[in-house]
Amino acid sequence: MTATAPRIVQAEDLADENDLIKLYEAPGVGPWIRANFVASVDGAIATNGTSSGLTTPLDQQVLHLLRELADVVLVGAGTIRAEDYIGIRVSDAGQQRRLAAGMSAVPPIAVVTGRADIDPKSRLLTNTLVPPIILTTAEAPAIAKRELEHAGATVLELGSSSIETSALIEALTSLGLTRVTCEGGPVLTGQLAADHALDELCLTTVPTILGGTANRVTTGRFASLRVRCQHIIMDADGAQLARWVRA
Repeated sequence: MTATAPRIVQAEDLADENDLIKLYEAPGVGPWIRANFVASVDGAIATNGTSSGLTTPLDQQVLHLLRELADVVLVGAGTIRAEDYIGIRVSDAGQQRRLAAGMSAVPPIAVVTGRADIDPKSRLLTNTLVPPIILTTAEAPAIAKRELEHAGATVLELGSSSIETSALIEALTSLGLTRVTCEGGPVLTGQLAADHALDELCLTTVPTILGGTANRVTTGRFASLRVRCQHIIMDADGAQLARWVRA
């Protein structure tokens, strides 16, 4: 069988945000888990520990769109700390689109942390419209879990000492959160890929070679997950935004 060639889209030909929405709409059935990353040509996903030195204006636009299209944004605790996350923000127009689709106005962030090691005074909890969901374990310190609950978070124990992918998906699905956008880090994304739970990867490649020892999109256990490229948006600044979906 001959593979279908990806659709090539010039960014300048995108009339408005509705054109982007059509490119990134997820299937209506769930769960559907997609990851979103920006990387250099040689695969680095961070400079000085964060993605801020790699991202582009169109990459940021797609980042916010994928959040708008998601029921929940899934992030590992290390990424939450490194990027100093705040709660998700959605534009007024985006909120109207979500409400019209039967979704909440703003999606929560779900944090995967085996030790519940999130500062209850961090911006994730103090600068948010929707309290986060903390996915942790029974062995995580009880005081840490209590402090997060007192700060407004929903704390769920998904295992005794580790969080299995199946338990993670089941917990989110039970809350009606079936369309998931994962923003890393590479260990969490690697776990999803290794367990064949990752349905797509949205990857912005910027025209930069970094070298060094920065992380790649996935790390950890071996994963053999075949994907096909659905589209590539070619931006005037040289960035290429590809949507890779499970074959």
